Formats: sequence, structure tokens, C-alpha cells
Amino acid sequence: MAVLRGEGADTTPFTTYDEMVSMCAVERALRNRGLCLVGRIRSYTSHTPNVTYDQVHYKDEGGRGLEREVLSTPHGELSTVWQPAGFTSWRHEYYFKSPDDYKALLFAIEDTVVGPDYETAARTVAELGDDYVVRDNLPLEPLQNLISSSYMSMEDFCIQWMENRDEVLRLCEAFAEVARRIYPIAANGPLEFCNYGGNVVPQVIGREVFREHYVPHYNEAAEALHKTGKLIGTHLDADNRLIMDLVAKTDLDYIEAYDAGVSPPVREARAAWPDKVLWLNYPSAWHLWPVREVREGTMRLIEEADGGLIIWITEDVPADRWRGNFTAIMDGIDEMAMGGGRRGARAVQE
Repeated sequence: MAVLRGEGADTTPFTTYDEMVSMCAVERALRNRGLCLVGRIRSYTSHTPNVTYDQVHYKDEGGRGLEREVLSTPHGELSTVWQPAGFTSWRHEYYFKSPDDYKALLFAIEDTVVGPDYETAARTVAELGDDYVVRDNLPLEPLQNLISSSYMSMEDFCIQWMENRDEVLRLCEAFAEVARRIYPIAANGPLEFCNYGGNVVPQVIGREVFREHYVPHYNEAAEALHKTGKLIGTHLDADNRLIMDLVAKTDLDYIEAYDAGVSPPVREARAAWPDKVLWLNYPSAWHLWPVREVREGTMRLIEEADGGLIIWITEDVPADRWRGNFTAIMDGIDEMAMGGGRRGARAVQE
């Protein structure tokens, strides 16, 4: 939390989603050395009093376990199908099938009612204790809600953006109105920091769309959260070359899940965003390296960042690699803190 607040620390924090590790001797040893688990909850509730969601679990002809959700509105029914896959899931069918579905989707969004759930959030923080940091979560950005959720496939979004943009923007404005009711709830809640959406693919949406339909929403949310001292960031794990300068103009406090394996190197990210904390994902492809190279890669990331860095794991790691790799990452962090590079040398000197 000190690094997130821009206060600095004597070592580089190392975090992971709690579901990325299993209880074992290595996990306990890593937590004793400082590995921090990240819990993700919401300080608010949401429901749709006039829309029902019914789920059915079934298997297809190939034996795959699937889940179907049917959304029922006064304007008709919509359905989505997905396949659970451990940490993630595979979407096989989206709610949107044709322009005839716009009325039902708009009704479902506008029917959303939100309210605070501070007691649950505070109890979760107290129960998890100092082994965790607990993050609040705003919804996806209004436009991203159509791209990275169950509403539309990427292909359908691109087609609808060109052929029915007014309808798409009507949905986005409805999403924005729901988000605006959530901003003050998160701002006045018990959680110290909050993610706002993410998973943006700049090569799909382009610079102008990001400037017009993402940056203003980040800044609007940041204004509300900053009034009560809360921090806000977003999850940018794709190739961010196209939008580095636009992200710099946002009021976000941190950029989460940044992957230096696909985006510009950490050195360039720190130069582009000197006022933002880089809470990066340890590059996914690097988990295939020998553990010695994992440790050395960790040290390079820390040296390039020269402060303002948190390392964490936001993507799947091969089951047979996480114990060795997480230990190697922690070894690299400790070596830098003890003087293993320019950053570590300065920390020791100070």
C-alpha cells in the first residue's frame, strides 16, 4: 500500500491473486517472506428487480461442462453460454445475436439498482488480515462492457460499431449511468483502492475511441474516489503502444497487469507514466524460462523501473512451475533489495 500511495518502500512488493497459489509449504514460506495475496470484492451490490437471470448447467455432446444463462426482460429473452476453465472461462455464445436484441439489453442495463455493502467489505478485510490487500472493483468501462463481457463478441461489436453506432452508444450511456451511481459508493466505502475495468485491446478500438470513450470515464471516476483519498487504476494487459501517451493524461493512480513481454519495456512505461505506479504482471511467457532466468528477469524489471513498481501474477502459471518461479521472483526481489543492482544498491545505501 505504501508503494501504491507513491510513498516508496525498501523492497519491491510481490503480489498474486489468491487463487494462483495452493496451500503448501512453498506458499507458506513465500507469504512469510512477504508475498501478498490480492482479494477482489465489491463494496456494493447490484440487482435488476424487473429482469430475471436463470442458469442451467449441462454437458454438450462432447461431454464438456457448460453453463447457460437466460436473461428475461419485457422485451424478450437473451441467452449466453460459457465453459468454465479453472481461473477463466470460454464464452461460446453471447447475449447479443442481432440488432433485434438492443431493446432487451438496454432494458436490462437501465433496470440495474445498486447500493452499498460496506459491512460485508469491512468484514472481509478483517477476516483476511495482513496477508492480503483487498481491492474494490468498479464495472468495466461503458464501452468495454460490450467488448469484454457476455454482451457481444468482438466480431459483433466491430460490426455494430460501424453499422449501428447510435444503438451501441445508447447502451454505453446506460452503462455509464450505472457506473456513476457506483462511484460515490466506492469512494465512501472501507476499501482503499479500486480497479476500473481494463482488458482494453488498443489495436481493436484505436486511439480516438480510447481518447473519447475511455479517458473521460477514468477521470470522472478518479475525481470521485480521490475526494475521499481512494486510489484507482485499470487493468491494461495488452500491447499498449498506441495509447501510452493517452493513458498518461488520465488521473489513474496505477496501471495494473502491464505486461512488458507484449507492451513497451518497463523503462519506457516508467518514462511515459512517471506519476503512476506500475503494478505489472510478471510477463506470462517468462514463466517458461529456467528459474535462474526468472530470477534475473525479475531483477531487470526492478532495475528498469527504478521505483514505483509492484510485481504480481495476474495470468495462469503452469501448475508444475509456480512454486519454482514464485520462489525465483522472490529471490530476485530480495537480491535487489540487498544491493543486487542499481536500485538495490541505492536502497541499501539509504
